[in-house]
Amino acid sequence: MASRLSDVARKAGTSPATVSRVLNDRPGVSEAKRQAVLTALDVLGYERPSSLRGDRPRFVGLVMPELQNPIFPALAELIGGTLTQNGFSPLLNTQNTGGMTDSDFVELLLEQQVSGVIYLAGVNPDGAAARPHFIRLQESGLPTVVINGTVDALPFPTVSTDDVAAAEQAVTHLHQLGHRRIGLLMGGRGHLPSQRKVFGAQRKLAELGCEVDDALVVQGMYSIEAGQAGAAKLLGEGATAIVCASDMLALGAIWAARRAGLRVPDDVSVVGYDDSQLMSFIDPPLTTVRQPIDAMGRAAFDLLMAQIEGSDEPVGELLFEPEFVLRSSTGPVRA
Repeated sequence: MASRLSDVARKAGTSPATVSRVLNDRPGVSEAKRQAVLTALDVLGYERPSSLRGDRPRFVGLVMPELQNPIFPALAELIGGTLTQNGFSPLLNTQNTGGMTDSDFVELLLEQQVSGVIYLAGVNPDGAAARPHFIRLQESGLPTVVINGTVDALPFPTVSTDDVAAAEQAVTHLHQLGHRRIGLLMGGRGHLPSQRKVFGAQRKLAELGCEVDDALVVQGMYSIEAGQAGAAKLLGEGATAIVCASDMLALGAIWAARRAGLRVPDDVSVVGYDDSQLMSFIDPPLTTVRQPIDAMGRAAFDLLMAQIEGSDEPVGELLFEPEFVLRSSTGPVRA
């Protein structure tokens, strides 16, 4: 029994004594803590006491692009933990090819009568506002928060990293090291964060008096393999440094440089984005731009709770300042 109490307490982010009070239906426990304990019981597979079986967990949909990039599992764990501690259970869906479609998942969420949905988007192709699952969410009135990607013309509060500032930080750093042929290795053209990074980088290059060359922009998939292929093109265009839209792309760029017989950072510099786990332990440790995911995850949760509780919060975009993290994958331009 003591082990069970400890397990539930850890999952719920509270003490075994609080768990005991909830299980015995005693006073002195806030509703949020009570719901967190009940949710933890369900998640861990423990049976609720008969007197509490009428209370079912409240669900929140959590939509991620994919889970191969370490930044997305980190966000899912952060947001999921916050939800659990506040009496909600996350329902996770990824947008991988072959999985449940966005529209199908939204219908599932509505059938389950979830309390809300947190949508890590970023895809903003032409006509994005007309995408049926977003329209369905708006029409249903389901509380919704979007992370890293606004949805044009639809009233969803958004939490984003300032991608323009992130690109400007990276370009400024490389320019100070003497680089003038700076390649941009980005996500797809319909990906809003990548659109903003390209804009910020090219604007900063123009301010610094550098040539803005579209041949030094490669956009495609987010993967190590895509990073390797894209970086090979940029190196062929004479890039001495590469700014990447994710750490996974940066790992591909480093691999492409090595396959070309180049050393990082002696021959080519590489900057990543996200500062996902283990980037300080690769060879060389990756210079990158860190997203403040702790603050962003908390803000997304707070915005969702405000909607669930009926607060009249203004709809808009919260921009969070990124942090440039200097490590060993960047260096002075080769003489």
